[in-house]
Amino acid sequence: MVKARTQFVCQNCGTAHSRWVGKCEGCGEWNTVVEEDPMGGIGSGPGKVPKKGRPVALTALSGEIEEAPRIHTRISELDRATGGGFVRGSAVLIGGDPGIGKSTLLMQAAAALSRGGHRVIYVSGEEAVAQVRLRAQRLQAAETDVLLAAETNVEDILATIGEGKRPDLVIIDSIQTLWSDTADAAPGTVTQVRTGVQAMIRFAKQTGAAMVLVGHVTKDGQIAGPRVVEHMVDAVLYFEGDRGHHYRILRTVKNRFGPTDEIGVFEMSDKGLREVSNPSELFLGERNAKSPGAAVFAGMEGTRPVLVEVQALVAPTSLGTPRRAIVGWDSARLSMILAVLEAHCGVRLGQHDVYLNVAGGYRISEPAADLAVASALVSSLAGLALPADCVYFGEVSLSGAIRPVAHTAQRLKEAEKLGFSQAVLPAGSADLPKGAGGQWTEIESLPDLVARIAGSKRALQREDEDV
Repeated sequence: MVKARTQFVCQNCGTAHSRWVGKCEGCGEWNTVVEEDPMGGIGSGPGKVPKKGRPVALTALSGEIEEAPRIHTRISELDRATGGGFVRGSAVLIGGDPGIGKSTLLMQAAAALSRGGHRVIYVSGEEAVAQVRLRAQRLQAAETDVLLAAETNVEDILATIGEGKRPDLVIIDSIQTLWSDTADAAPGTVTQVRTGVQAMIRFAKQTGAAMVLVGHVTKDGQIAGPRVVEHMVDAVLYFEGDRGHHYRILRTVKNRFGPTDEIGVFEMSDKGLREVSNPSELFLGERNAKSPGAAVFAGMEGTRPVLVEVQALVAPTSLGTPRRAIVGWDSARLSMILAVLEAHCGVRLGQHDVYLNVAGGYRISEPAADLAVASALVSSLAGLALPADCVYFGEVSLSGAIRPVAHTAQRLKEAEKLGFSQAVLPAGSADLPKGAGGQWTEIESLPDLVARIAGSKRALQREDEDV
């Protein structure tokens, strides 16, 4: 009989190795290669005879569609990020930096659901029951009927939450502390995390309880552990924020039951997280309208329009290589905007340091911010403040043309609601509203924008000379 050969498989990417290695050759991750028994697999030689499968029923694509039942948390920003509430039988993974407020948010959500008559179980693997009770008292949630447990063993957790009435929501804080008797590895390793998450998801699918899993993040901002965990769950949420600011953003990056680009905005206080229904006022609250290099960008986060200030500082450099410092935007996209300004507009920035910042610690991901960034850069270089009641949005191409972006009407409506009466936007926008009271300037290319700002500067200089 041929002896079955042992193989070593990376738990992150699935690459098979003939021997154990510290660094996977497929994905480059360290300490992810684990020995696995290939007995019964394809090409593994004699082994167990595979059990004959049973045929399953096949159905057509046409038919009635039943909407997934949801559990509304009564926290509107959390419900917005999850697509309308937690879906029964789903698994949601929430990640974020340490101390950002993940446990605080989930405790507030658990208390709100408990007040609504739902059965909620909170399992903490990092804190004792007394510590969780202290947080609940600070959040005024101690009087609710949330059930607590401090346990890390997967089998004990499943036995506990499986007793009695089925829970509506189960919170596991966090998956890095789970360990199972079936996996021969230390808690927090790739094998234990994958085994524990798989067991929790299986319980959620079998019972119909909504499962919320908390995950740690690495120094790169990604959820720690095997990447396969994010594929196993139904939704992945990131809790973001800056320690220097009070606001927090709950961003959806994956959602099988709703949109994947929604955000929920919160503000941290001594009584927990407070919902921010109008985040534009939060990001524009400390704006100085008379300073050069500041442009207001009308952006979109899912179905929500958000107005945020883009700040730029262009200063002569004393170094051989000028500095490019960016906070809240893509550095590669800034390099593209600088190249287009120099190639097509004659704006020389090769001997200047460029600093770009998105106010409030907010991070912009959509290319519609190109026009606002270019306006802020030209404004800072010219030393001319842009109009205080004007917003900018549009995508800049490599040829210098301004390309239209989606949701023009919603961006303009949000700007008008906050008192902005002017807008600089791409020409030919499809959903431009008719008959509104705002003054909109449509431009076709980036040189038109530079000429517009330069013309405003010359007009101001003539007024000063006349005075």
